[in-house]
Amino acid sequence: MFFSKQVGIDLGTANMLIYVKGEGVVLDEPSVVALDAETKKCLAVGTEAKAMLGRTPGRVLAIRPLKDGVIADFEVTEIMLNHFIRKLKLKGMFSRPEILICCPSNITSVERNAIRDAAYRAGAKKVYIEEEPKVAAIGAGLDISKPTGNMVLDIGGGTTDVAILSLGEIVTSTSLKVAGDRMDRDIIKYVKDSYKLLIGDRTAEEIKKKIGTAWKGSRSDTMDVSGRDLVTGLPHSITINSDETELAMRESLQDIVRACRTVLEQTPPELSADIITRGIVLTGGGALLHGMDQLLTNELNIPVYVAENALRCVVEGTGIMLENLHLANRR
Repeated sequence: MFFSKQVGIDLGTANMLIYVKGEGVVLDEPSVVALDAETKKCLAVGTEAKAMLGRTPGRVLAIRPLKDGVIADFEVTEIMLNHFIRKLKLKGMFSRPEILICCPSNITSVERNAIRDAAYRAGAKKVYIEEEPKVAAIGAGLDISKPTGNMVLDIGGGTTDVAILSLGEIVTSTSLKVAGDRMDRDIIKYVKDSYKLLIGDRTAEEIKKKIGTAWKGSRSDTMDVSGRDLVTGLPHSITINSDETELAMRESLQDIVRACRTVLEQTPPELSADIITRGIVLTGGGALLHGMDQLLTNELNIPVYVAENALRCVVEGTGIMLENLHLANRR
């Protein structure tokens, strides 16, 4: 008798994480694929491919196949899924895995079907699709089965999902295409406008992680940044400080605050009362941005907590859902 493996996948814009029932999280790698431009042959996937971003010769393409939480390049997504499924030996000769994949809360049925098709073509026997904020809430340790309100803010690489959950389902939610990637672009634009210096995506991400803050004055770190001077065209270095990163990202951060407000305004009053006492749980990579909890607490007057395992909430949530597959959706 061949048992098929049960697999949970957090198909993120920035990172792809895979959970195998009985084994835990077995993969956590960037969602990047390097291809040969002429033959379309796959050269590298994951960490190895990410190292090539912005540094490839003409015939090598480093592609991020997911954009804003949805599949932007179907073929490359399939190559990436196939690669990881083979690498982890999830598919046997006689057994195909059951896969549970997460998606942003308000994607269209076409985008949902694209995710499902990619999983089937990568060799899945059955595919379950769940909404990210719900899975993130479960992964963060919230008990969403009771009739009390829980609020989750999941800030990923491509999308930010805000949701209020009660009785195991989403009551109100919104999803916006403002998240980690947008903040990186804000930093690139700020450095370009203020210092006439051109920097790449990887440098911008490093600035955000090392000295970035969402709350002005909460940290006073500086960092030397190198890039190409737009005036002379030569390599050049500048020093940037934390308050400048807050200024660069302010617009995007306010978009996230507005999304939280909108969801709270649409929430039934009984659940609103629960959220004031229970607070908001922050998950996803964006939750780790310094001062994010302070900004939200200040703007919304509600306590905000960062989940312990913020980066892995979604994938660990898929693990818990695999134990209760009868509750999952096969929509």
